[in-house]
Amino acid sequence: MSAWGKRHGADGRVRMLADPSGEFVKAMGLAINLPALGGLRAKRFSMIVVDTIVADMNLEPADIGLGSSLAQNYMNN
Repeated sequence: MSAWGKRHGADGRVRMLADPSGEFVKAMGLAINLPALGGLRAKRFSMIVVDTIVADMNLEPADIGLGSSLAQNYMNN
């Protein structure tokens, strides 16, 4: 996550967090089983978290695509 964030200019602007065991996505109801991609994966989502509270969350409606969850959706807010 760190290398990906650096490559895409997120350093100091976005905190990149990994969920290697899927604990977070399971607890949030955002887990999906995709055997072709290795099994347990996260649905596509983005969220704004402020002081441990989810202030806003965008979830792709069909578990695919890149419309709702793009960071650009937060850029003008």
